[in-house]
Order: sequence, then structure tokens, then C-alpha cells
Amino acid sequence: MNKLPERIRIKDIARLADVSVGTVDRVIHGRSGVSEASKKRVEEILKQLDYQPNMYASALASNKKYTFICLLPEHLEGEYWTAVELGIHEAIATYSDFNTSVKINYYDPYDYHSFVDASEAILTLQPDGVMVAPTAPQYTKGFTDRLQALNIPYIYIDSNIKDVPPLAFFGQNSRQSGYFAARMMMLLARDEKEIVIFRKIHEGIVGSNQQENREIGFRQYMEEHHPSCNILELDLHAERNDEDNEMLDEFFRAHPTVKNGITFNSKAYIVGEYLQSRGKKDFSLIGYDLLERNVTCLKEGSISFLIAQQPELQGANGIKALCDHLIFKKDVTCINYMPIDLLTVETIDYYHSK
Repeated sequence: MNKLPERIRIKDIARLADVSVGTVDRVIHGRSGVSEASKKRVEEILKQLDYQPNMYASALASNKKYTFICLLPEHLEGEYWTAVELGIHEAIATYSDFNTSVKINYYDPYDYHSFVDASEAILTLQPDGVMVAPTAPQYTKGFTDRLQALNIPYIYIDSNIKDVPPLAFFGQNSRQSGYFAARMMMLLARDEKEIVIFRKIHEGIVGSNQQENREIGFRQYMEEHHPSCNILELDLHAERNDEDNEMLDEFFRAHPTVKNGITFNSKAYIVGEYLQSRGKKDFSLIGYDLLERNVTCLKEGSISFLIAQQPELQGANGIKALCDHLIFKKDVTCINYMPIDLLTVETIDYYHSK
């Protein structure tokens, strides 16, 4: 074998395999139009040389455009999903040299039919990749089955559906998060005989798989370690916020001795602000996510702990995974759990400054 230059070029591989440069390029990039004999010769040479193609340079040279669509729950500015969107747009800006663009579509998290309609609209556009916050498995599966049939890769964010595996998932281990939250709750509650779970619910729908799985993990811990503790429930109306205080008043009149509670969604501030307005300082509350109003309640003492899950990073990493898979042909790790970060009034400012 003739001496090769330090940097192996495609034309060097073509010479060694006795094929054209075009044939080598097609083999490297997995394109058709190559005979089995030629393909085998090229692959043998690639293996001997341990050749690693410069996918970054190849992608820059390509004129292909990549369109991604993200399907997220409807939300107001400043709510949890705002941070996810920020991460999505930051990632798209990072990969702008590679002709990437993103469109964000929305569905009503309390209406399964809204998810189905929104997913149908995405399928008609046939994007290059999809990132989705899944709803109930039976409705998500119809969407992902169609994506698989069209060979469109998809990412799950926030919650995972193991029976319908994606290219990648970014989010907390929600059951473990709920299990951990119960442990923290009972450090506060100590020997109390009752605690309360606050929910936002509409016609029996909680609004996210993540919340349901957190509660499952929470109840598992309680059953294992505090089986005699009575778990009360208060279901606040998801779409009638003006009734929250009245319902909370009624609950605390009926249960004047309950001193500890948790909410598994990102709106702990609803209960926190209520506790402030009623001057109720003898109640410990645990909530999720660093919404500004949640953080304010934490600093003012009406929320004891917040559990965070880095939503901005989830959005950014979801887009990065699609780019790694589609543009750079890299292997992508399927399950990517976010940390379960417990924050208090003493630590919140340092967390924000990361």
C-alpha cells in the first residue's frame, strides 16, 4: 500500500478501493446507486483506515434545509413552557448555519381531541423532525405511528411513553421525582397524620403525563413508609381560576388541622399566593418549577421547597438531538433524564445565576 497523507481524503480512499470519488461519497453518506462489490471494497478500506468523515463540513456544504415542528401545550407567557420555547429558539439559532428552522404548534392539554387535531396538521406538513410533549399514550401513539411510517424522527420532552419509544427523551424520571417529593414532604410533616395533594383538573383530565406519574411515585413512597398517613385531595378547576380561593377556603374550613401539601404541576403559586392572602403561615407547601410567581412565593415563605427540572435545557437538547441525528449522522442517546433539583429560599438565587 502506498504511503498515505496524514489527512485521509475521499480521493485517497477511491484510489485504494479502485472506484470513483462519487462512489466513495455515496457509501460514506449511505446513499444508493452503488454495487455491492464496490460498496464492500470501500467499506473495507474505510475500516482499515479508521476513517471518520467530517460531517460538520459536509453539512455546511449541503444546501439541504431542515424544518422541525414542536408540539407543546398551550400556555400563557411566563408559564413553564415559555422556558422550553426559549431553549428551542436558542438551539435553532446555534444551528442556523445548517439551514434549520422551527415552527411551534400548540394543543389544549385538557382536551385530547385538540392534540389529535394538532398532530394531524403536523403530519400534512411532513417536517424533517418533530419534538412533542406527549399527551395520554393512546392518543400519542396514533401520531407517532404515522411519524414512523413517514420515517420522521421524533423527540419526547417533559414526559416519556416507554411503549412508544422516541429517538430521544428529555425530562425527569417523573415517578422517581414524585417518590423523592414524598420523602421531602414527610421531613416537613414529621408525625402529621394527614397531608393534601392539590391538582388543577378539567373534566377528569390532569393535563400532563408528568403530573400523573409524579403522583404515582409520591403515593408509592407514602404507602411504603407512611401507610397510616391520610392523603387528602383538592381538585381546583383548570379553567376557572377565579374560584380557586373560594375552593381553598372551603377546604381549609373542612380540614383545619392539615398543615402540609403538594402540587405536581407548575402552578404552586396559586396555593402559595392564597396562603399569603389569608395570612396562613402554619402550612408547608412543595411545588414544581421556577416560574417567577413560584419563586416569589418561595422567597416570601409560602412555598417551602421547589423542585426544578431545567425546561430550557430540555428544549435546547431536543433540537440538538434532531440535528445530531439528521445533519451530523451521530448516534443519539435515547433516555436523557434531567436532574431532580430541590431548591429552597437559601439556594434559589445561586441556581438562577448558573
